[in-house]
Amino acid sequence: MAYAKSAISSQQIIEAAIRVLARQGYARTTLLEIAKEAGMSKGALHYHYPTKEALIHAVLETACNVVQARTVEAWSPSENPFEALRKSLEELWATRAQRTDEALVVADLLALSLYDESLRPKLAEFYELGARQIRDYLEEHLISLGLEPRIPLDLLPRIVIGMLDGLVMQAFVDPDALSPDEVVDAIQTIAISIFTSGTEAK
Repeated sequence: MAYAKSAISSQQIIEAAIRVLARQGYARTTLLEIAKEAGMSKGALHYHYPTKEALIHAVLETACNVVQARTVEAWSPSENPFEALRKSLEELWATRAQRTDEALVVADLLALSLYDESLRPKLAEFYELGARQIRDYLEEHLISLGLEPRIPLDLLPRIVIGMLDGLVMQAFVDPDALSPDEVVDAIQTIAISIFTSGTEAK
């Protein structure tokens, strides 16, 4: 039973940390603030996470998993692969643009990783999984239609994710500059234009 309580407390701390970090960012967050948010003493928090860095690594893993789970749900099968691709891009955009606590934490820690190398492996894993999902979809659906990529297929998903992340940062600072529909239309058009028919390629 003690183990169960410990597990519950650990999850309680992570959820509290995500809320606080989403509100004010890593740089302005203290362990005391997280402990208060979790409804426990700083000593109790230290029992689970002796340092802020240890807690942040657990938070990053949780936040990445939550964002990734929502992304996975976006890749729903459809008889029309282009329609399915659009719906997936819409969800990929919404996951970033809706500023969920987890998405904000990932963005904040991504910026922090410029100076903290220890954060990079988990973030690299996050991007690798996202790129692999897009690649698998394109390979299964578009290439099966006889379309061939003009660039290496491993590079295309990284370009799509780069466009999404870059544009969503612009949307954060200038919300009226970008229309979600226009963004999705543009990215879908760019992604599809990189493919050519097998006969055209020859």
